[in-house]
Amino acid sequence: MPVSLSGTDDGILLALSGAADAVSATLASTPDWGLAGTRDGQHHSDLAADEVAVRRLVEDGFGVLSEESGRHHPERPITVVLDPLDGSTNAFRGVSWHATSLCAVDGDGARASLVVDLVHGTRYAATRAGGARRDGVAISTSGAGQLADAIIGVNGLPSHHWGWAQFRALGAAALDLCAVADGRLDGFVDCTDDGLAPWDFLGGVLACLEAGGVATDLHGRPLIDLDPPARRTIVAAATEPLHAQLLAARLGPDP
Repeated sequence: MPVSLSGTDDGILLALSGAADAVSATLASTPDWGLAGTRDGQHHSDLAADEVAVRRLVEDGFGVLSEESGRHHPERPITVVLDPLDGSTNAFRGVSWHATSLCAVDGDGARASLVVDLVHGTRYAATRAGGARRDGVAISTSGAGQLADAIIGVNGLPSHHWGWAQFRALGAAALDLCAVADGRLDGFVDCTDDGLAPWDFLGGVLACLEAGGVATDLHGRPLIDLDPPARRTIVAAATEPLHAQLLAARLGPDP
């Protein structure tokens, strides 16, 4: 029986882990991580990782929506939203913050996710109503409630200082959101005009939510819209009060 049809969250996570393992093994033997010349920002490493991850997931009975190769088997009941190499520019430049992100989506929404830090090997797993774990150990957010005391991760750059204690622009949204889930960051905000795609944020958002955090689209739109994949402006925080402050800052006028 395909893993995706086993009916268990553990079975799904096992399949996601197998795909992530295949990516790690392939990248270890990929000599060229430079730009592939196929489309803007796509690297040879992206393509190599995508090929093995999609093949493994399809064999396990999933549909796939991948950043690199689009939709595969949309008729299947579970679709894995895949970024085989989140932070590929970081990876190419030798910045140690890049990951494989996978999120299994069924008719009720995000069901299970796995984000694997490809540099350090750390694995963030989450299941719907089942909590979030880092390397098998339950995690929770920092509990920070005040922006003035918070360290916030950003994608893109805000137009002005929002009153946080510090901010970080790290370059891999899936890992940034997992850092909110385990308390290393207190929040994360997308500051770009065009937003993030589902493969950028779904894996990390499920981890954040299941760790007790809050994550929404800036404008209140549903986070999951896969056909066609819709971009969203993600605002995530350790707590409701901090989330409200980040929403207000992100929506507020320039000084």
